[in-house]
Amino acid sequence: MTSNNPAVFLLMVNGQIEAADFPEYDDLYCKYCFVYGHDWAPTSGLEEGISQITSKGRGSQSLVWNFPLDITFKSTNPFGWPQIVVSVYGPDTFGNDVVRGYGAIHIPFTPGKHTKTIPMFVPESTSRLQKFTSWLMGRCPEFTDPKVVAQGEGREVTRVRSQGFVTLQFNIVTKDMKKLGYETTSEHSASVFKSLS
Repeated sequence: MTSNNPAVFLLMVNGQIEAADFPEYDDLYCKYCFVYGHDWAPTSGLEEGISQITSKGRGSQSLVWNFPLDITFKSTNPFGWPQIVVSVYGPDTFGNDVVRGYGAIHIPFTPGKHTKTIPMFVPESTSRLQKFTSWLMGRCPEFTDPKVVAQGEGREVTRVRSQGFVTLQFNIVTKDMKKLGYETTSEHSASVFKSLS
């Protein structure tokens, strides 16, 4: 591969899962993973991770993780632009770890520093009997694979409830996108996003 005529472009992502706002809960931790298209491949960094447990400070409603993210992708095509899926877990009244929220967001398209807030949600039982049974057994509904959050298939039949927010900070660097004919300036990012979704 020559630098004048590249075959792939690079997307370098670093930053952190900064904090969360779950007013009803404390002592939470999060997991993350990346979901991306077939033409994408990670070249360095971690595709998934799990944070430490954090508690609210005195007089604060925020749960601060400052959990680092660092990954580089290569691709020939922007279709399937990477998304990050965040899952938050914490103890229930019986001491079992249960899901407190799922959320996903596309990695920003434009180079630079970005702060994004992900609205989180949890799956709900479809009947009162299931709600009672899950409460009695100490098992709340959850996805077997959190990556389903970033995919549209089957989402229309899933009952969910909004619950909390997670704030992420990204530093984005791209390489050779312009040489392959892709614009990464902010005025073009909205049209690129529509074509990728």
